[in-house]
Amino acid sequence: MTASGPHSGSETGRLTRRRLLAAIGIGALTSVAGCLSSEAPDPVTLGTDDACDVCGMVIPQHPGPSAEVFYQDEKPSNHDNPARFDSTWEAFQYDFERRDRGWTRTAFYVTDYSSVDYDIFTDAGTTFISTHPAAEAFTPASEVTFVVGSAVEGAMGRDLIAFSENEDATALADEYGGSTAQFDDVSRSTIAELAQS
Repeated sequence: MTASGPHSGSETGRLTRRRLLAAIGIGALTSVAGCLSSEAPDPVTLGTDDACDVCGMVIPQHPGPSAEVFYQDEKPSNHDNPARFDSTWEAFQYDFERRDRGWTRTAFYVTDYSSVDYDIFTDAGTTFISTHPAAEAFTPASEVTFVVGSAVEGAMGRDLIAFSENEDATALADEYGGSTAQFDDVSRSTIAELAQS
């Protein structure tokens, strides 16, 4: 009498177990890889209930660039992601502070003035740039050139105004002053200077 079945030690049984173990291993690796390479969340439209997580002002009611920052496993200012801002420099300030606490940023979006039909206007002697709170106006902050500290202001004074087209940033800086910078060039001292202006 010959033994048969899954525990018989036959070649067929071993192959089945090997295949099962291989499938389990591949499934586990796929799950881990999926967690590690998760896509960044999409930007959201900022509405009339969305206040800045630093200053508390309702974002669409004020001029200038806005920003959104998403964090992994954290609730910014006790609400769901993203953290929301009515100025780019406040978003950087908040992000520096949160990363000091060990928070992991998953996405950082800024208003892309190359992708919108923006206005520059003067009110009470101050030159402002229009706000654009729709989701499609945002782009990853790592993909823009910022104009830093120009005479064109946002809700919280001088700011970082983002352009996905470098020549658009250069044109604004040529006309209104300021310098240009990439995402990784923006430092705590850059933000401190803007906060005091």
